[in-house]
Amino acid sequence: MTATHADDLSLALRLADAADAISLDRFGASDLEVTSKPDLTPVSDADLAVETAMRELLTRERPADTVIGEEFGGAAEARSDGRRWVIDPIDGTKNFVRGVPVWATLIALFDGDDVVVGVVSAPAMARRWWAGNGGGAFTQFAGGAVQPCRVSGVANLSDASLTYSDLPEWQADGRGAQFAELLRECWRTRGYGDFLPYMLVAQGSAEIAAEPELSLWDLAALVPVVREAGGVFTDVDGVPIGQQSVSALATNGLLHGHVTARLAR
Repeated sequence: MTATHADDLSLALRLADAADAISLDRFGASDLEVTSKPDLTPVSDADLAVETAMRELLTRERPADTVIGEEFGGAAEARSDGRRWVIDPIDGTKNFVRGVPVWATLIALFDGDDVVVGVVSAPAMARRWWAGNGGGAFTQFAGGAVQPCRVSGVANLSDASLTYSDLPEWQADGRGAQFAELLRECWRTRGYGDFLPYMLVAQGSAEIAAEPELSLWDLAALVPVVREAGGVFTDVDGVPIGQQSVSALATNGLLHGHVTARLAR
């Protein structure tokens, strides 16, 4: 990790601190305001407040950088050059508004075509994961000791734990039968959804995480954490992640080829 990106990672962690203070205070609030976006997905006042706060901090600290966020700036602002922060104020808003603690703020930095910094902060779970290119991946629970993240050494699908989001998404993608067969081949399967499956892969608690349909802000921050933990992160067809990616597959690396072969169209 370059000195510049070390500074960027430090800033990303500060952004996460600011986000956590807002989101955790609003989690479970009796006066939480929830509306629907045009795509009928929910957005809460916490989503808006968190992204606003992060944008204000980035404007002060990195005024020359582009900021792309789920609530106030979409993929149309993305460019293939320069530095771009990609933020999701609350990944897992449906969980957030229903009182389920599995949600997180996602913060990523693209420098050119590569994602060089990623922070995933889940304050209701008292957990955070982060990484910068070349600097390793780390996690911390409940303010305790910082621990390195490392993927597992499981080499057979029959011994693997696979985590995923919604099965209907795979059916809509046209790979429902292939994904169902992959589930049958694995030792254990669980539908956690959102950011958590990818972090479980990074810390060695699972071997495979996959989703057929995502937005850039859903996946960008996850990529450096998985890669720096020794895993592989591509789209479900095995193509390296870029700004146009709309699906995600993370594995411990040993199983990546097996999974892409089974999901091939």
